[in-house]
Amino acid sequence: MDRHAAAGVSGRLLPGIARASRAARSTATPRGGATPPSAATADLAPSQSVHNGAELSGEDGILGALSPSRASDFMTCPLLYRFRVLDRLPEQPGLAATRGTVVHAVLEELFDLPALDRTPERAGVLVRPAWERLLAAEPDLAALFADDADGSALAGWLSDAAELVGRYFTLEDPRRLEPRERELYVETVLDSGLVLRGYIDRLDVAASGAMRVVDYKTGRAPGAGYEAKALFQMRFYALVLWRLRGVVPRLLQLVYLGSGEVLRYEPDEADLRATERKVRALWEAITRAARTGDWRASPSKLCEWCDHKVRCPAFGGTPPPLPALPPEPGPDAAGDDLSAVDAPTPRQTHFDDV
Repeated sequence: MDRHAAAGVSGRLLPGIARASRAARSTATPRGGATPPSAATADLAPSQSVHNGAELSGEDGILGALSPSRASDFMTCPLLYRFRVLDRLPEQPGLAATRGTVVHAVLEELFDLPALDRTPERAGVLVRPAWERLLAAEPDLAALFADDADGSALAGWLSDAAELVGRYFTLEDPRRLEPRERELYVETVLDSGLVLRGYIDRLDVAASGAMRVVDYKTGRAPGAGYEAKALFQMRFYALVLWRLRGVVPRLLQLVYLGSGEVLRYEPDEADLRATERKVRALWEAITRAARTGDWRASPSKLCEWCDHKVRCPAFGGTPPPLPALPPEPGPDAAGDDLSAVDAPTPRQTHFDDV
C-alpha cells in the first residue's frame, strides 16, 4: 500500500506504508540522554516544574513541561488530560497496553544480542522473561490473569506478544542494524520556557550524521489520510532532537506490528517550526483551561476504553474537585504559576500503542 499525499505542513510522507522494508544503519554507541525526572518529581504540584530531574521555579523562566502523550491527551479530551496530569488518578492496566510494554522490552533487548543472534526464534524466547521482569516490577499486573486457573489465558497472551515480535522481522532485519540509542530520554526548553520531553524507542545515526527516529506500535497502522495524529508524536520528537542537536532528523519511522506496516515521513525545518507553534498553542490552551477550570470532555469512540468514564460528565459522572492551585503571581513574578507538570517516569505501559 503506497501513500503519496503529504501528511504535514511541508515535510514528505514517503510512498511506503511498506509491508517488507529493510535498512542498515551505523555502529552502536552506549545508550544515554538527558536524566529522566525521578519518581518524586513526577508528583510535583501544578505550580512546579522540573528540568533534568531538578525542581525549577518561575524565576528560572520555565512555564511547565509537556510530552507527546500528554499533548495527545489534551487534543483528544481536555478532561482526560486533567485526570492524568492534575488529579493524577490511577488507571487499571489493560492486556493490550501491557502486551505493548512487553513487546517494546523485547525489541530493546534484542539489540543487546550479537548481530547474528538477532533471529525470530531468539527474540521469541525473550518474551516470557520480559513479562516476568515487568510483573516483578509491577506486581499489580497479576490481576490481569487472576481468573486464569490453568494458565491458558496467559499462554495465549504471551503467544500473541510473540507473534507481534515475530512480525517485526518481516519489516526490518535487525542483524543489519546497530541503533545509536534505545529508549532514549530527551528533553529541551523552548524559547518560550516550555519544556518538551519524552522517550524515543530507537534512534539510528548514519556515518554521515543523518538521524532516523523509530517508534514501535503494537496496534494497526492508521488508514490513508488519518496519519496526522500518529505523525504528531514523531514530529514532536524531531523538534526536540533538532533543538538539542541542531540537525533535523532525516527520517521519522513508525513500525506498526499489528498490521505489519511501516509509515515513513521526512520532516524539514518549516515542518518542525509549525510543530513548535502547535505545541505552544496547545500549552496556551492548557494554561487557559487551568485558569478557568474549564476542562471539557470530548466524547469519542475512545471513551469505551477510558478508565475515567464513570466520573465523566458526558456519561453522567461527576469529576472530583479540582486540586487547589496557588494564587496568581504578582506583577514581578517571572513565570506562570499554572505550569502543570507532565513529568514522565521510566516507561512501563505503552498507552499510545492501543
